[in-house]
Amino acid sequence: MTDRNSRAWVYIPLSMMALFYLVPMFVMLNTGFKSFDEVSLRTMWDLPSSISFDNFVAAWDALAPNLWNSVRIVVPAATISSALGSLNGYVLARWRFRGANIVFPLLLFGMFIPYQAILIPLVDFMKNVGLVGGMWGLVIAHVVYGIPITTLIFRNYFATIPASLVEVARIDGAGIWQTYWRVMLPLAIPSFVVALIWQFTSAWNDFLFAVVLTDNTAWPVTVALNNLAGSQIIEWNVQMAASFMAAIPTLLVYIFLGRYFLRGMMAGSLKE
Repeated sequence: MTDRNSRAWVYIPLSMMALFYLVPMFVMLNTGFKSFDEVSLRTMWDLPSSISFDNFVAAWDALAPNLWNSVRIVVPAATISSALGSLNGYVLARWRFRGANIVFPLLLFGMFIPYQAILIPLVDFMKNVGLVGGMWGLVIAHVVYGIPITTLIFRNYFATIPASLVEVARIDGAGIWQTYWRVMLPLAIPSFVVALIWQFTSAWNDFLFAVVLTDNTAWPVTVALNNLAGSQIIEWNVQMAASFMAAIPTLLVYIFLGRYFLRGMMAGSLKE
């Protein structure tokens, strides 16, 4: 069997899986361009009789403030958690201390704690410190919840960097912070891409923390999208248009940065 034929047998199932996962996107766009009278389960796969952007305009008018709220929440949450994770990963990978083998597993344990398990104490704590209702309470929640996974990403990456680089920096008189800032941080760009994309996606798609920690002036797009459904008649064409608009940021991130995300994941997959 030639290389071309062997590749074809790989691409065929991959193409089929890609089409399968693109079906919801097709349904959203197809329904988003339809009028309200055309929307039904029976005609779900039928193309719209005419192309109109009225549904997208209505969705934008309803979601625009909340889209901006999501940006204001996600950007600092992803940036701060990635920065803290890089510091934790650096210390745990290169500056061993007594009890590091205990601290690291305990830190990773936070990845396996579901949101629902800490929801009540989290809301109670945020009320006591006056952070319920605004955006910064939600930002802090995502930062804290993101530290375990970002620490793991950076720790695994820093462990692949040759120890000789750290030793040379020590010989040159660099301390722990100078070594991190001048040697390790410039090398950790692939891990920053992975951590930022991961945290961006997680914070953007969050609904549970957002609905309990923010009020109507600080709702992100996920909460506004849920409330757009209404209580009596659901305009599915507007709802689908709004769902597509809410998915665009994460979709663009993976379209344009997906290759760097995979490279960053692979960069930390090899052990020293």
